[in-house]
Amino acid sequence: MPKMKTKRAAAKRLKKTGTGKLKRAGAWKQHKLEKKHPKRRRKARQNKMVAKADEATLKVLVPYL
Repeated sequence: MPKMKTKRAAAKRLKKTGTGKLKRAGAWKQHKLEKKHPKRRRKARQNKMVAKADEATLKVLVPYL
C-alpha cells in the first residue's frame, strides 16, 4: 500500500504532544491588540489543545506527525 500524503498546511499548524494529543496555536493575536486587555493578550500566547471532536479528523491529515 502506498504512503499517505501529509496535508502540509495542517503539519505547519499542529504539533504532537508526548501523549499523542495534538496542540495548536491560539487565535485572536494578530492585530488590533491595543484594544484587548493585557490579560487576554497573555492568554492568547499559550498553545491550546485540539478539541476531542476534531482530533480524529486532524490525525488523518497528518498521519506521520
